[in-house]
Amino acid sequence: MRAAAVLCLLAAAAAAQAPDPAAAVPRLERLLLENILKFWYPQTLDRQHGGYRLNHDERGAWKGDAPKSLVTQARMVWFFARMARAGYGDRRQMLEAAEHGYRFLVERMLDPRHGGFYWRVDASGAQKLAPKKHLYGQAFALYALSEYAMASGRSDVLDQAVRLFELLEAKAHDRQHGGYLEYFNEDWSLPPEDETGYLGVPRGFKLMNTHLHLMEAMTAFWRASALPLARERLIELIHIEGSAVVRRPWGACSDRHRLDWTPVLEGPGGRASYGHDLENIWLLEDALRAAGLPVSPWLDFFRHNFDYSMRYGWDSRHGGFWDWGPLGRPAESRVKIWWVQAEALVSALAMYRLTGERQYWDVFGRTLQFVEQHMADWQQGDWHAQVDANLRPSGNKAHEWKAAYHNGRAMIECLQRLRGLR
Repeated sequence: MRAAAVLCLLAAAAAAQAPDPAAAVPRLERLLLENILKFWYPQTLDRQHGGYRLNHDERGAWKGDAPKSLVTQARMVWFFARMARAGYGDRRQMLEAAEHGYRFLVERMLDPRHGGFYWRVDASGAQKLAPKKHLYGQAFALYALSEYAMASGRSDVLDQAVRLFELLEAKAHDRQHGGYLEYFNEDWSLPPEDETGYLGVPRGFKLMNTHLHLMEAMTAFWRASALPLARERLIELIHIEGSAVVRRPWGACSDRHRLDWTPVLEGPGGRASYGHDLENIWLLEDALRAAGLPVSPWLDFFRHNFDYSMRYGWDSRHGGFWDWGPLGRPAESRVKIWWVQAEALVSALAMYRLTGERQYWDVFGRTLQFVEQHMADWQQGDWHAQVDANLRPSGNKAHEWKAAYHNGRAMIECLQRLRGLR
């Protein structure tokens, strides 16, 4: 009897420590609805000029009119449309908020003469502040249009997405080396190869980061349109993100490449971005499933890539991941950026679902705890832009690179995966 009692106690202790997907659901829903959504809706809807007001200080107070960036305007359209399609928040309100931003995109940021979207306009959309075309911005426009088309069921929105896809196919797809050229003049002619583009690199570069989000956008566009050519381009981008940008000796990805995908490893090109590597894992899995391709042949790469970020980027003391470090060496930028933690949550949960291995669940749990305790601002709303090694938060809540996209998307994706586990 004594031995049996001991076994029962051990079994109970093991059960208490076992992964409990159901227990994480209300925590994620609280973050999504009470922390993230309440900050971004309705205060960021610009009722005067259209689009979204994304210029808020560390405490979340609006600082006044500011230029509007294609990247974050499109990300907000995507967020509200995705909330509606996933069934979070009031569906009518979410669709109205998405429509509000969609109108600004097509009426103020869409180039009526040459097609595509301007990189940046003023607060009203009347002035083109950065009129050239960058594929990073076009990717998020395609992503937003595709998601809004699926959420609303509107054929006119899907038609906008199809026209943008066809334009990128005609002007930017690289038939020789694969992937896409990234930086263009307003009329889609090519600037000099050494001209620095909007992401701070010369025109003659291809970025892992840009192609990561092109893959994400193409995944959504293929689901929305079912165009066979979209699936072809999606598969092409899968192989770029799972092979061309991967540096095999380390298992990490590099960001900067020549047009023929030769890596440029000098300076910032020799860094590993833990957030992008972790994001790449789950976006690749999602793209593979969308394209109807098997995921299991990619598991070795996923493990290798995740293990690299754990080895060099994981904070074993507090949980969460640092920003970046040199390839093959520990992190040098030891701050916790909001979007890195968001991508780590989805990636860890995706790896747990694929493998059933406890280590990935533990990373998910500790990162979620870090977010709840240190990243989320429960007084003013949303997440701090960054938290340093001493757990001190800083950074503006909203700006041309920070919207509801990374953390809002992470909550929705994690909730879907947790319900699958249940």
